Amino acid sequence: MLTTPRTVAAALELHSPKEPGEPPPPPPAQGTRRASSGEAPSAQREALVPGLGTFRRAFSRVSQRAAGRASEEDPGLLRRSSRFLLRSLRRYQDDRPAVGQGQAPAVPGPGHGPEEPSRATDGVCRQASPREEPQEPEPEAGKSVADLITEWQLLAAFEQLQRLETRLVAEKASHTFEQDPTGFARRAMDVCLHYDGLAAEIRAIVRGTLGPDGVAADALAELARVVRAEEEAHPGSPADGDFLRTPRRWRQHWEDAVRRSAQERVQRAGAAEGASGLARLLAELGGLVRRDLQKVRLEVQPAYAAAGFPAWETYLRAYHGAVAQRLQELARDARGCEQLYILLDWAANVYGSPDFLGAPDLTLSTEPLPPLLAPEVWAQLESDYTSFLETKIASCFESILQLEQSRWAAAVAPEVLQGRYHSSLSIDVHMLVAEHVKAAGAISAELEATTLRICARALGHFLPRFEKTFLESEAVSEPHLGAYINAFEELRTSLLARFPGAFTELEQPLVAATGVFQKRLLQGLQHDVQPLFRLLCTKAWLTQDALRPLMDKVVAFAGHLERVAPPRAQETLQEAHRYVVREYLAQALRPRERLRGAERLTGSQKMGQDGQAIGDTFRGLGSEATWLDLAIPCVADILGETYKDDIQRHLEALIGSYPDIRREHVLAILALRRLGRRRNHRLLQRAQDLLSAGHAGTAGGHVLFAEISVPASVDVLITCI
Repeated sequence: MLTTPRTVAAALELHSPKEPGEPPPPPPAQGTRRASSGEAPSAQREALVPGLGTFRRAFSRVSQRAAGRASEEDPGLLRRSSRFLLRSLRRYQDDRPAVGQGQAPAVPGPGHGPEEPSRATDGVCRQASPREEPQEPEPEAGKSVADLITEWQLLAAFEQLQRLETRLVAEKASHTFEQDPTGFARRAMDVCLHYDGLAAEIRAIVRGTLGPDGVAADALAELARVVRAEEEAHPGSPADGDFLRTPRRWRQHWEDAVRRSAQERVQRAGAAEGASGLARLLAELGGLVRRDLQKVRLEVQPAYAAAGFPAWETYLRAYHGAVAQRLQELARDARGCEQLYILLDWAANVYGSPDFLGAPDLTLSTEPLPPLLAPEVWAQLESDYTSFLETKIASCFESILQLEQSRWAAAVAPEVLQGRYHSSLSIDVHMLVAEHVKAAGAISAELEATTLRICARALGHFLPRFEKTFLESEAVSEPHLGAYINAFEELRTSLLARFPGAFTELEQPLVAATGVFQKRLLQGLQHDVQPLFRLLCTKAWLTQDALRPLMDKVVAFAGHLERVAPPRAQETLQEAHRYVVREYLAQALRPRERLRGAERLTGSQKMGQDGQAIGDTFRGLGSEATWLDLAIPCVADILGETYKDDIQRHLEALIGSYPDIRREHVLAILALRRLGRRRNHRLLQRAQDLLSAGHAGTAGGHVLFAEISVPASVDVLITCI
């Protein structure tokens, strides 16, 4: 980690030889002359002080030469230190007693208070007289201050400078330089230049600390000791405003150097190799910050710790600020959903991870550090991300629809997995929602909630569009309908269970879409069996098994339901059961041929057998609609009852079991018997009393007779009369 100390600039040498070929300046004019009315006040002050104008001209020339050789880090140092020096010289001249007056101690006036400590106190203030060499501090062990600085013996160099500073301050207080103010200025700027050299060397050491060669631990400890020594030597600004004793603020310079070093290194991350992708750039940035901070904690911090320097905290804050600045620059240029998410994810999950630095005892404490991104920047990133995300999720749902359409066009039948018709629709939707919600949840809870709302809204738009597109396609079939019923049922149950509260509003649309597919499934059965009902309750029916072809189609239909999710399969099977019973009764109440005498009795027996067969078949298929079992047998009993007084009992049982029966249905049933006016009147009155007593309705949600339309016929009219 050791590197060779860099060579101090030539401006830091204690001796300032004359420029070759430079003519000596003319001697100052003796005495004073009256200033003309057009002369500036500054010119008048120069004339009042012997040698001051000459000093200023020499200072200007030498300062221009010294500025080119001063520290490259701060070109304004010379200018600012010169300002402080001239203020001190003016104060020195103002404090001198007038010619011919006695000496009096100088008391600072209102304008001579202490200067505000600032970076200006670290400025270059070296001055070399063209006629006289500057006095060099006494060397220690045969080495000059410049040599000590060059060899990074910073503390020894500072101690020599401090002795010279103390001597200069004492000589100034004793008015040693009354007759030679330029001599004081020359020696004072000599000290200032070497102070500046020390400050520049501190910055150079900081810059090289994390470089490829590094800096030796002894040099870092020496840096910490010299900063502490300077703080002890200059605890505060002097009351008389003497710039020599003004604090040099080297600790602040050290912290600024650490910040600049961190900024330079962070800004270079990803630029050297031309990282094109944002993810790659952030990966390189994270690797650089991780390596640098590990080195600080394991190598740099122990070297500073002996002097009580908070190196870890300073470097941590410096890198945190540099990363925050770089990230905000990247945020301004981020485009698209992916780049915005990469930034958010890196800030929240990579940089903000407890193991970002790769060791359990090295963590980025979040409490003392400000947010990596300002709250308004973070909010804007999330807002931009959600705007892009909404478009992206809608596009993903469109892709899912197109994928299903391609399968319909290719006539690809749904797979059967675990005995169920299977469609990838539910998996695609689940993966889409889960992926984006999980990614958003890794950023923040607020973004997760926003993403859930976006997904729910997009799914709500997708459902009716998918339903309409599918039902208008040529792919409608029992397997596809069963597969999509299963898919929607799975979406309803799993989404509500996994994201409670987020998809509550979608439960009803999902149930409605499932119901539409169930209804379309039943329509296929109805289309197949409707012609077979026309053969029932006819004279040919009495001698044929017209019911079997119909029930065979029902059994085949039920085979598809076995591959549908049980809740929806049971609903569909019960609906098919109700449909068969209802259509059978509708055919019986609207007979194509009238049965009389023995044919009526045979028809009654046949109807009873059919009712039993229908009930047994549906029970065998698993239907739980047992409430339908009495409808056909009750009508058959009324039709074939030989003891007419028992017809009322059968009628009462029918009305009690099916409260949705109406008076026109009773008339149609009685019209099958031709019982006579008086008996019909009595039975109708009894039925009306039962219906009026509150038995009518749809108790239990069961509807059967209410959906049977019975048109008026001659037989019904005769029964009414």
